[in-house]
Amino acid sequence: MLDARDARLLTEIGMLAAEAGDVARADAIFGALRRVRPDRAYPYIGLALARMAAGRAGEAVRLLEDAEVGDPLERGVLHAWRGLALQLVGRSAESRKVLTEAAAMSGEGAHMARRLLGLEEEEARMPARLETIAINQ
Repeated sequence: MLDARDARLLTEIGMLAAEAGDVARADAIFGALRRVRPDRAYPYIGLALARMAAGRAGEAVRLLEDAEVGDPLERGVLHAWRGLALQLVGRSAESRKVLTEAAAMSGEGAHMARRLLGLEEEEARMPARLETIAINQ
């Protein structure tokens, strides 16, 4: 059994391979993590990130579309990353739809989706705008 500390270490090593676009090494690490942590999003994200970094975003989209996790929070994370991958392959309308769905969820995936849609910046500025409107009236 893989404990949390070991899984975190393997994930960090896998992310180094993924960020470098080293699909073979990322697949070896995240494929193993997917088998021991099947209900978590991060192994799928590592696999997808490796493909995006290697210029194979279309493969990342398919991988994330096929990913199955039970936890709604984990699904939200997968949706947000799929939205990003869809942007990279030029499927903007589909990306926006997926990101909008993810933004309506809760958790880390919703936060990421809102940032990718530019909604969080807008929400952060809104109180200042309202203050300006109130001052000018």
